[in-house]
Amino acid sequence: MNVVAKSSPFFKATLNVINVGAKEVNHQGGKLHRKKIIVASPVRRTLGCSLAKDLLNGPVAISSTIGVNSKVSQQIRLAHTDIRIPDFDDYRRPSVKSPYAKSKESAPGRQSVSYITALGTSVVGLYTAKAFVTDLLSTMSASADVLAMAKIEVKLDSIPEGKSAVFKWRGKPLFIRHRTATEIEREAAVDVGSLRDPEADSVRVKNPEWLIVIGVCTHLGCVPIANAGEFGGYYCPCHGSHYDASGRIRKGPAPLNLEVPQYEFQDDLVVVG
Repeated sequence: MNVVAKSSPFFKATLNVINVGAKEVNHQGGKLHRKKIIVASPVRRTLGCSLAKDLLNGPVAISSTIGVNSKVSQQIRLAHTDIRIPDFDDYRRPSVKSPYAKSKESAPGRQSVSYITALGTSVVGLYTAKAFVTDLLSTMSASADVLAMAKIEVKLDSIPEGKSAVFKWRGKPLFIRHRTATEIEREAAVDVGSLRDPEADSVRVKNPEWLIVIGVCTHLGCVPIANAGEFGGYYCPCHGSHYDASGRIRKGPAPLNLEVPQYEFQDDLVVVG
């Protein structure tokens, strides 16, 4: 054993404990018996007391076995009190410095921080939910090209009296007819009760001079021919459906009148859609 180890305070403490234990060894019947030496009570550490006090006042149990050297050395090594523990009292609130203070007693001074944190979290959560819902709805809305076709504006001055013009609206043909006074009188005089799909002419037009209908036959979706047929309106050559100048079915297999879309007049323009 070298000199440095013998001069160590840990080694000296270990030797003292072993020497005390060695006195209790005796021989009985030719056999070596070792007795345990119990120093005071079992180990207990209390708050605020150093481990060195525990070793001196007796809360350590030591056995006089071969492993006593390492056991006591470990206890002595843990008994160092020269390691300083960081103290953060300068950064703590006065209300929370005492370890015996209850949470509800120190809470009033810290409630504002909790409320601000909860409010900030709620605002961020709501904003995130709003952005998510907005993006979801934008993917379900119509595209720009579809919205551009949602409405159509037509200059009425470009359609002469007695003629019917055809326009494309939402992928369908749109018939705009500039009716003459004779056509207006003739369609107004038709007996509504004799029609397959009874509708008065005044219900189908907002301005008697202008008839605006979707040019799709109500039978099988064909496109009728304007200014044709037995009634001077529209005629579907595919299956022989005849419509009058009000777009009402008068003869043939078509079950319903031509559809009238939503429209409104703005000066010399008509806006459909």
